[in-house]
Amino acid sequence: MDRASATRTTLFALLLVNFLNFFDRVIPAVVLEPIRKEFLLDDTMLGLLATAFTLVYAVAGVPIGRLTDRVRRTWLLSGGVFVWSAMTAASGAATNFTSMFLIRLGVGVGEATCAPVANSMIGDLYPAEKRSRALGVFMLGLPLGTLVAFALGGWLANHYGWRAPFYAAAVPGVLVAVFLLFRAEPVRGSQETYVVSNAPVTQPFRKVLGIRTLWWLTVSGALFNFAAYALNTFLPSLLIRYHQATVAEAGIVGAIVFGLTGLVGLLIGGPVADRLHKTFAKGRLRLGAICLIISAPLVWCGLAQPSGNLVVLTALIGGGWLLWFMYFVTVLPSVQDVVEPRLRGTAMSIFFFFQYVLGAGFGTLVTGLLSDRFATSAARAVGAPEVTEAMKALGLQTALITVVPLALFLTSLAILAASRHFLADSAKAQGLSMAHLPTNTPHPTAYRHSSLKTASNPRAEFK
Repeated sequence: MDRASATRTTLFALLLVNFLNFFDRVIPAVVLEPIRKEFLLDDTMLGLLATAFTLVYAVAGVPIGRLTDRVRRTWLLSGGVFVWSAMTAASGAATNFTSMFLIRLGVGVGEATCAPVANSMIGDLYPAEKRSRALGVFMLGLPLGTLVAFALGGWLANHYGWRAPFYAAAVPGVLVAVFLLFRAEPVRGSQETYVVSNAPVTQPFRKVLGIRTLWWLTVSGALFNFAAYALNTFLPSLLIRYHQATVAEAGIVGAIVFGLTGLVGLLIGGPVADRLHKTFAKGRLRLGAICLIISAPLVWCGLAQPSGNLVVLTALIGGGWLLWFMYFVTVLPSVQDVVEPRLRGTAMSIFFFFQYVLGAGFGTLVTGLLSDRFATSAARAVGAPEVTEAMKALGLQTALITVVPLALFLTSLAILAASRHFLADSAKAQGLSMAHLPTNTPHPTAYRHSSLKTASNPRAEFK
């Protein structure tokens, strides 16, 4: 197999991993209502169930990120895929809230390998000017996994019960885990247009945390996931409660909003972002900010639709979420641009730590708390002795309208702030990579717009 074919095969393998990552992660949202009724849970407990997963996912990602910079990444990712697939199957055997809670913690540990390992590998498979497209292909796993989880998961739950989708996820995960064991390892730094040192890095966390662009991008990631997990987790419940949809109908709407729109957004967005990056250094980040600004009012209008107006709701939220997907092809490549290759796994682990702890972790919990509070307030307003299902539906709609559009708008502001420091930090990343090289090594600016390589940094992609 030639080098180009090997690169494409590895990227396809990473796409499969990301597909399973989100397929397994989304299943609980698809069957949230049946789980709520069987285990007698309220929205706060449902939010806590999602929060537990994301907190463990984030915490486990930090040491895994450091391992990513030190060990064979294909083997590390293989182990992660196997663990989360086995634990997803175990979720189908949960007998109560406590057992489901503990099992989802195991899923979180396994899935924590995906983001730092895959992003680090893609940085060593593709040069900077092609990374948006490559990351766009990799991130197709999100909409594809979400689409299949909602469509197939909703159908399986409707016909065979809510446990069936969890069981269905195990077999492909094990097969992909075995496949990864035999993939070649990309050479670190092989795709940079400047010479990369192989010297050990001292104080890696301190160096990464000193990058101003990364701080603002991390803030944007937390806000971005705050909105994403609030909507991903509770939209099916909103459709069932407020719009009287069936589980299968909610699955179809979710497949369109979270799946189909992502396919369009990522396939178009990747090439557009790469083209902007070639002509305007801040182009990627500015594109991401503009898309999130437009997304916020579209999602607000969709969530505010009256009961039963599913077509308009799907169109508006779908349009907003199509723009939401542009975040991945604009922000993730920018993270790699401001971090030297030897620290990308570490940087990604820090980025995803805060993205999931502050964003995904609290997005679902805050939305659940607000939903219960708004429902209780509605009951008090009419003097009802208890909170009815109709009041729970209204409470959930009000909570989503409050949380999601605001978080999207604030995300755009954080991206704009990051763009102010991008040029200085990307130049600094190249300088740090040169720090331990001989003094006669050309400065990175000599290579920035050249395809020439030195013998110490060949354009070899695998070892």
